Amino acid sequence: MTYKHIIWDWNGTLLDDVWLCIESINFVLHSRGMSKISDSEYRDLFCFPVIDYYKQLGFNFNKEKFPIPEFLDHYNEKFQDCKLHSDTKFVLKSIRDSDLTQSILSAGNQTSLIKWVKHYKIDHMFSDIIGIDNDRADSKLDSGIKWLQSKNFTNKDILLIGDTIHDLEVASALGVDCILVDIGHVSSKRLIDTGVPVFNSLDSVFKFIVKEY
Repeated sequence: MTYKHIIWDWNGTLLDDVWLCIESINFVLHSRGMSKISDSEYRDLFCFPVIDYYKQLGFNFNKEKFPIPEFLDHYNEKFQDCKLHSDTKFVLKSIRDSDLTQSILSAGNQTSLIKWVKHYKIDHMFSDIIGIDNDRADSKLDSGIKWLQSKNFTNKDILLIGDTIHDLEVASALGVDCILVDIGHVSSKRLIDTGVPVFNSLDSVFKFIVKEY
């Protein structure tokens, strides 16, 4: 299979922000007298739409607002403490130098997403940076469909890389190939159970792409 374009997920795949998401949700849980969660519990529970993950933690959105303002405030306050995953810049540059184009498709707010990617000085690596128009993190499928309809790629031209089961769901709906990394928001076991290739580093992802290319 020869790919022409790589679609990257952002949170958890390129950006190492799992620790901050866990810290932020525990900040909210503690403020409500609810039990905190461990890293492994988080990765066993996290899912899309994100509201379902919150409900698993015991939140009742008949009684409070979603998304939870305190979570967003805590995350945004400490966002600049996050780093890109190891080898991110090297892998992105190497793929670009191989004449493949790249984009980001995220369930994050479009305005915030562009700001975040620019913050890490990698925005020039991407032909498109695609988010959604709210902070609910429901799904990025509609955004992905609109993007694909505006391009001249065939389905076989594209590889989607993400860290969640939702990334596979999006790839399947778009009719494109998908591989997953277990360095993000979902446990390795849950990803492996999907049956698609799962990698433990971006470097190993790059070696896979080069082999396929």
